[in-house]
Amino acid sequence: MHMVHLQEPGVAEKQFAPAHAKRLMRQLLCHCFSHGVFCDEEMDDNKFPTSPLPPWLTEADIDYFVTSFEKTGFTGAINYYRNLDKNCELAAPWADAKLQVPTKYIVGDGDITYNFEGIQEYIHDGGFKEDVPLLDEVVVIPGAGHFIRQERAQNVSDHIYDFIIKF
Repeated sequence: MHMVHLQEPGVAEKQFAPAHAKRLMRQLLCHCFSHGVFCDEEMDDNKFPTSPLPPWLTEADIDYFVTSFEKTGFTGAINYYRNLDKNCELAAPWADAKLQVPTKYIVGDGDITYNFEGIQEYIHDGGFKEDVPLLDEVVVIPGAGHFIRQERAQNVSDHIYDFIIKF
């Protein structure tokens, strides 16, 4: 799992070196986290992705991220995963808390997190509703992946608008 791989300082920094930012951003944004594809094998592959960009992503978008990561490196982003244990420790007092606000959950059917073992059952068979009592609706958008706000911008905006106008 990528979260374990990223724990050891220095290991991930070599793989995510700023010099590789263009290749990494194309791999992360185009191939990872969507439609059952996970990147461990791809991220170890130094070949530059040759597949065309999806319609929701431009070279200018990638260049923006590349410029940022070439300046700062990826350590800040990697540290999010390194801090997961501490975040869990700090959040422990609220481990059994229910989310008590009106909620609409929108996910792409190709989002890798939606396809983790047991997640769909949790979401659709009552576990999610138990933890989020004011869950209004679960929307699964066919053909969308992890970057759903970019992939299906108008569809997501419409769902958010329809939810907000109820209040």
